[in-house]
Amino acid sequence: MTKQIYTCLWFDGQAKAAADFYCSIFKNSALLSVSPMVVNFEINGTRFMALNGGPSQSFNESVSFVVECKSQKEIDYYWEQLTEGGEESMCGWLKDKFGVSWQIVPEVLFELMADPEKAVRVVEAFMKMRKFDIEKLLQA
Repeated sequence: MTKQIYTCLWFDGQAKAAADFYCSIFKNSALLSVSPMVVNFEINGTRFMALNGGPSQSFNESVSFVVECKSQKEIDYYWEQLTEGGEESMCGWLKDKFGVSWQIVPEVLFELMADPEKAVRVVEAFMKMRKFDIEKLLQA
């Protein structure tokens, strides 16, 4: 018997606000159920549970969500939306206003990293970036 596996995100009373925020950013998303303790939502076919668990836990970079983008326009969109009220980091990483870590990466990055010679130059290029710049990666 196969059981669905999904992510539970622990918030300090902000579960509904976080679910609304994420659903407003990702086009294929929906709130599935809302209660005072738990909010279930879906993004691009992936289910999430937001829990109002209180202040005893907080997010850190050991868990992050990766958004693969086809174009610079997509990278710019997700970067702008998710950093609103949050903070930028390096190499495509950011924290949103709830402290959740995200990586906004171009799909082409994995192809570029597959070539050992090119990978060194690509890493050197993106280590200087906050938000990924596809054109600069391709030129590396």
